[in-house]
Amino acid sequence: MELHEIDLNLLVVFNQLLVERRVSKVADNLGVSQPAVSNSLAKLRRLFGDELFLRTSKGMEPTPFADQLAESVSYALAMIHSGVNQRTRFDAAQECRPFTVGMTDIGEIVFLPELIARVKREAPGVTLSTVRNTATNLRDELESGKVDMAIGLLPQLKAGFFQRRLFRQRYVCLMRRGHHLDKRRITLAEYAGAEHLVVVSAGTGHGKVDDLLRRSGIERTVRLTVPHYVGVGHILQGSDLVTTVPEKLADRLLEPFGLAKVVHPAKLPEVAINAFWHAKYHRSPANRWLRTVVFDLFGEKSDAAGRRSARAA
Repeated sequence: MELHEIDLNLLVVFNQLLVERRVSKVADNLGVSQPAVSNSLAKLRRLFGDELFLRTSKGMEPTPFADQLAESVSYALAMIHSGVNQRTRFDAAQECRPFTVGMTDIGEIVFLPELIARVKREAPGVTLSTVRNTATNLRDELESGKVDMAIGLLPQLKAGFFQRRLFRQRYVCLMRRGHHLDKRRITLAEYAGAEHLVVVSAGTGHGKVDDLLRRSGIERTVRLTVPHYVGVGHILQGSDLVTTVPEKLADRLLEPFGLAKVVHPAKLPEVAINAFWHAKYHRSPANRWLRTVVFDLFGEKSDAAGRRSARAA
């Protein structure tokens, strides 16, 4: 099949159906009638010799062939969109616009104080808001531009996204200052013998730490389980519980809550915290400005300027 045989508008409909899964919603998004979307789908089916989308109780579900096409079509349309919508510059001092960043509660504690101070100083007309990485369909929100950037341990963001590593960090043990384990080193037996606070941070990648500990045969007494990190400082401050957290979060909590951190006795892997943005906005001056601010504040100075995930190629 040659490119001149394909109507680009048909691929736009195809991509919208991948995201929305409903003909009526696609029609609303594109400002056309539902029969027009159905006619475009019929042309696509004839063109590719495949049903592409099947009606189910959950909406229009893509066939295996449609899933195979999805990655290439999405990326190609993103590049075209980026090319035809380029602006030459973003004047941070004069612009008045919002940015939305996807991050966890860890990210809000670690990144937001410095980020909002920098934005206020350089771009007084710019406002920031955050969304939880686990509370939204991050892939679709980044592609649509509703979320400008995501930061965190997000293994689900691969094809169609650029990413840059900000830093690597280890996990440490965190407890109140004066705890009997508040010392230079602790053993695995001492760690296992403590009472633990466990944070179940679904969808972030941090939950794998508890899986690793279990697979290593380290049995702990888990006294409390919570779904997020925001209350960790308050809980540890008034208890004898111990928890395992990323080191940068620990560093933020030490002084405000009178806590202590100790090198973790278990062999846990370091994790990479990355910034992600959709290929559609890679050349956007506004998005580029935001990325530059984040990289400058939190990035490893030796890291490359940004790379696209191999699967997006």
